[in-house]
Amino acid sequence: MRVLVTGGAGYIGSQTTKALAQAGHGPIILDNLSTGHRSAVKWGPFIEGDLADRDLVNEIIRDYRIEGVLHFAASLLVGESMSNPQKYFWNNDVNTLGLLDAMKAHQVKHIVFSSSAATYGDPEKVPIPEDHPQRPVNPYGESKLFMERALHWYGVAYGLRWMALRYFNAAGADLEGEIGEEHNPESHLVPLVIQAALGQRGAVEIYGTDYPTPDGTPIRDFIHVADLAEAHVLALEHLARGGESASLNLGTGKGHSVLEVIKAVGKLSKGQVPVQKGPRRAGDPAVLVADPRKALRMLKWRPRHSDLPTVIESAWTWHSSKNQKG
Repeated sequence: MRVLVTGGAGYIGSQTTKALAQAGHGPIILDNLSTGHRSAVKWGPFIEGDLADRDLVNEIIRDYRIEGVLHFAASLLVGESMSNPQKYFWNNDVNTLGLLDAMKAHQVKHIVFSSSAATYGDPEKVPIPEDHPQRPVNPYGESKLFMERALHWYGVAYGLRWMALRYFNAAGADLEGEIGEEHNPESHLVPLVIQAALGQRGAVEIYGTDYPTPDGTPIRDFIHVADLAEAHVLALEHLARGGESASLNLGTGKGHSVLEVIKAVGKLSKGQVPVQKGPRRAGDPAVLVADPRKALRMLKWRPRHSDLPTVIESAWTWHSSKNQKG
């Protein structure tokens, strides 16, 4: 399939572009490079541009004869969404509606959408199944939930076939070392801890040590980016075969605490990771762990690289190599 990958220069988008190419598909990457990196675009033609440019989006879909879309382009910082909700509803909802309209105009029927566990809000039970109530506690989660609902109604009215993949905590780096996680500013736990261990930044702040968890720090379900990428390819192929639309959790079903991650990095680096204890952040649940059985059932997808040692080692290898080159 000829596949438009929006946000394909980003962390998960670039890894999925590689997986698409390896599976025999033809990715076409659209990214404005506001958070993505030109160096991460290695598989397929690249168009630097903004999803808000509706003429450009229509032109790409028409000229490249796009058959399916993987949609990663979005704003994704929870804290920023609390202070600037306008940005999140414009980038994540208005621009995505423009993409859906362009797809409709050119009769492109298949889309895989990057959703989030943030749509659930504070979980009532763990592991979290897909039918858990969705009550977001921040504008980021709200923006993702709105698009899930829009996809449903576009499917009802226009025959759009869609998969909304609710990520838990994406982590790790390409297993062959070609691409990795690089945000500016960095906001994800694993690279923050590794950078602190490498001396590239100061102490890692732990947001809350008084949670009702075994060691008092939040527990999260870490899913390797290579496993996420594989799920996107399987989801697109599922739709192309006529499979039903659905929202699916992408996680492992097992959680690790912030302190567990810090200790794992310390063990690998053979040193003490500098930490600083801080207060809880508003909107951070104590435990977020997926029930991933529906993805296994529908896509025959099973995380193969998401054990904590593999996640940490792949990220460590990539960041260490990048540090040496720098």
